[in-house]
Amino acid sequence: MGIECYLKDEYVVTIDPFLSNAIGGIKLMVRKSEEHNVRKLLREMNASSDSKLLCPQCGSHKFILVPKRTTENLLAAITTWLFSAYAVSAENVYQCTDCGYESETLPEAETEPYN
Repeated sequence: MGIECYLKDEYVVTIDPFLSNAIGGIKLMVRKSEEHNVRKLLREMNASSDSKLLCPQCGSHKFILVPKRTTENLLAAITTWLFSAYAVSAENVYQCTDCGYESETLPEAETEPYN
């Protein structure tokens, strides 16, 4: 038997993504008695997936998703701010937190690092 859980506010965020920040996003709900086990499981899953990543420049396993630094993304942000329009989805890249290397896909550990 697994851990009983459900997602709170999943439908609200799916129907109107602009409300996500206002309501705190989608939340994983579990019984209080299972909280410790769930947190441990999530930590293990994150560590396992992080160890499969490898920066080809510095060998780090730490990546974050950031907006791509392009003229189009900058213009979209400025236009959205000026006209109080809906936010336009920016192009994102994965960035190594140690050396700043950027890639459109997550680099896998099977690839040998090169310098």
